[in-house]
Amino acid sequence: MSVTASESGGEAPAAEETRADRRLWDAAGGWHGAAVAVGILAATRIVQLTLLVWLDRATAEPMGLRGNLLIWDGGWFRRVAEGYPHGYTYGPTGALEGNELAFFPLYPMLIRGLSALGLDSGTAALTVSWLASVAAAVALHLLGTSLYGRRAGWALVAVCCSAPMSVVLSMAYSESLFLALLAGMFVAAHRKVWWAAGLLGLGCALTRPTGAAAALALAVAAIMAVRRDPAGPKWPPLVAAGVALAGVPAYLGWVGWRVGDPDAWFKIQTAGWGTSFDFGRSTLTFLHDTLTLGDGWVPMSVALILLAAAAAAAVAMAGRPWLPLAVYGLVAMVLVYGQAGYYHSKPRLLLPVLLTLLPAVTAAARARPRVAIPAIAAWAAFGLWYGAYLVAVWPYTI
Repeated sequence: MSVTASESGGEAPAAEETRADRRLWDAAGGWHGAAVAVGILAATRIVQLTLLVWLDRATAEPMGLRGNLLIWDGGWFRRVAEGYPHGYTYGPTGALEGNELAFFPLYPMLIRGLSALGLDSGTAALTVSWLASVAAAVALHLLGTSLYGRRAGWALVAVCCSAPMSVVLSMAYSESLFLALLAGMFVAAHRKVWWAAGLLGLGCALTRPTGAAAALALAVAAIMAVRRDPAGPKWPPLVAAGVALAGVPAYLGWVGWRVGDPDAWFKIQTAGWGTSFDFGRSTLTFLHDTLTLGDGWVPMSVALILLAAAAAAAVAMAGRPWLPLAVYGLVAMVLVYGQAGYYHSKPRLLLPVLLTLLPAVTAAARARPRVAIPAIAAWAAFGLWYGAYLVAVWPYTI
């Protein structure tokens, strides 16, 4: 009796080869997508650093590119890398002042690690930020692609990395590290890689106070996963959420133990930077005074950015985004708008919120390239110049 090829399994090798080719094609597409994302990041960094050099040279006392990239919080992080103080810091008059304990530990720990390899602290700080920016670009691309498709992934990278105050992605600030960890956490949670999501969520919580919002979002993702698969294992998502949720309380508790005062972190923040949660009263006062008195174009621009971001978040919520991303965005915005502090720092604090960027990202993904590319380029032209201006020309900290 004759046996056909299909009956003898003769077609199986061809089928296996097809599946292998498909996997290879998918992998190549993934690497290509990541490479494009890094290219977009590189283009924004080159343009912004060029603008920063140009604007700095026009000032009365140029600081140079490196000096501008290491100013303000960069100095604080470098001092933290040398070690935290053991208590409060007081000024000549005996008034409480801010000190290094206000800054969360992961970014300065990485600076210290690179410094141990022989780099000076400034070079180490910038190296960590730039490497984290590359990781953030790849993670943002993966997040946008997972939620809305590959074009949205690239659009998310372009819109985020050219937003007002995206300049901090090149500076000795912790935003690039936080953004990389945050986007990576969301990607891992969306793909149900819980061990990675938990570790990345913990990293967020040890990088910035808004890591608490990221951890809460991961808890929402974990609850969603348990409810959708009640017969599946419950401990991986729940443990991941618990690990992330422990990060911010652990650091605040450690500061309280080190100083001998449970409220030490909050007192240091208020004394050094006027940061306290006042349920948005100072933000509303700033908006009212600025929009009625119009005292300077920078305050006016910050006011308009705050209003535009709130409107964009409302539009994003109307589109019913992925719930963990929505929860993180809303909680993070409450923290930004609800706290008192330097008003000119708020555009920087809004950078990693992501929810405010979704309407532009989804619109760009749906639009034809000849419409989307010029629109993003116009956005980038303003955002990249704006950040460079506030660093090189604006005399106050961001």
